[in-house]
Amino acid sequence: MAANGFTPWPEDTALAYRRAGYWQGRSLPELLHDWVAAHGPRTALVHGTTRLTYFQLDRRVSRMAAGLRLRGVEPGKRVVVQLPNTPEFVVTAFALMRAGAIPVFAPTGQGEAEIAHLVAESEAVGYVGPATHRGHDHIATAARIAAGSTSLRRIFTLAAPGERPGGFSVLPGGCLTFPLHTVDEAPVADRRLDARDVAFLLPSHGTTEPARLVGRTHDDYAYQLRAAAEPLGLGPGDVYLAALPAASPLALGCPGVLGTLAAGGTVVLLDDPAPDTAFAAIAQEGVTVTSLEPETAARWLDALDGTGAGLGSLRVTQIGGRGLDPGLAARIESGLGGRLQQVFCLAEGVLTVTRLDDPRDVVLTTRGRPVSPADEIRVDAPDGEAGELLARGPYTVRGHHGSPGHDARAFTPDGYCRTGTLARLTADGNLVVEGRGDRHRPPASQAPDRPNSRP
Repeated sequence: MAANGFTPWPEDTALAYRRAGYWQGRSLPELLHDWVAAHGPRTALVHGTTRLTYFQLDRRVSRMAAGLRLRGVEPGKRVVVQLPNTPEFVVTAFALMRAGAIPVFAPTGQGEAEIAHLVAESEAVGYVGPATHRGHDHIATAARIAAGSTSLRRIFTLAAPGERPGGFSVLPGGCLTFPLHTVDEAPVADRRLDARDVAFLLPSHGTTEPARLVGRTHDDYAYQLRAAAEPLGLGPGDVYLAALPAASPLALGCPGVLGTLAAGGTVVLLDDPAPDTAFAAIAQEGVTVTSLEPETAARWLDALDGTGAGLGSLRVTQIGGRGLDPGLAARIESGLGGRLQQVFCLAEGVLTVTRLDDPRDVVLTTRGRPVSPADEIRVDAPDGEAGELLARGPYTVRGHHGSPGHDARAFTPDGYCRTGTLARLTADGNLVVEGRGDRHRPPASQAPDRPNSRP
């Protein structure tokens, strides 16, 4: 394990990934410059009446990055980002990376104990969140966490629409608070980033222990965005609706918000996936792709009542999260229109999807196949039987942040991630998820002798 708490891929494996072109040595902020050069005047982000072009997004990122540096956010430091689905989420994420800092993503639904845990685990020096969100006072929560933290000394707050923004203040104990909109300075030269380094941290939840942090590098995540976009045929003409929290693995990069930007498309950010709000956004913006959990898809279908009104632009609906009942799966294509794509993804990186040209029974009953030819997945059980799913590949990490003892149980000696998912593989290599186990239990066996599937 490296000194910064990150477990790198073995040197020979990393070299093979670079030679194969999976890892291209470009950081995510560098890639944003590329996306701007290719798609500058096109609309990148939409949120209500707010619209940002790629040019405007990049400029905001550079100005916030300069503002963060001026306010004491140093390179290599971690900052918890708990923002709703707004343009500020995207701007803040890239600005922190461009400043050399490391975002720690957290959905807005996480409570005080969970955020305090992430702050402690990452030794975060900063917190970025809404002033209030759905009745919860995030400023007060962050202040309480800062009072008990040895690292958290900067709080940046986003005012809700119509909410009067607060001003700069100093909390008891010396923690500084800044309105997020004031973190805006003349751009300075970009800090040179190594694409092999951690770009951001994602929380990964087990069933018996608090969240572990997963460090995703620029190289591995940039590749995941490309690999996830390919089965969708994602391109500049696509409009992605972020109805799930943008900080969640599915909505962030499967291909999600970042993958759509990488493809030159438009991201519509929606903080409330209620049917009436979502349907209005789909109709107004011509949304072509979205990602949902089964519960939200069922709510949408019930609200449509078979009309499908206004959803004619949808060409693909991705479904992730818990298992999708085949009956509900069949209703999605007929009710929402377009194609269904089932997805299995984890913060650690393993990603399988059904293809748009797969037979109907494969789409309705499986989570598909890995998105990369270099992915290796196997099941810790005899062929055709259910067992724990193990995975490794060019975007699947080799360890959790600063957790060598835990990782002795969570990863096999040859680098496979023990997902804690009970699954089986069909004869043609598609993944069928049977349920969730305890991913932190001591393994019944170490790595099997051979993979059941190696696409």
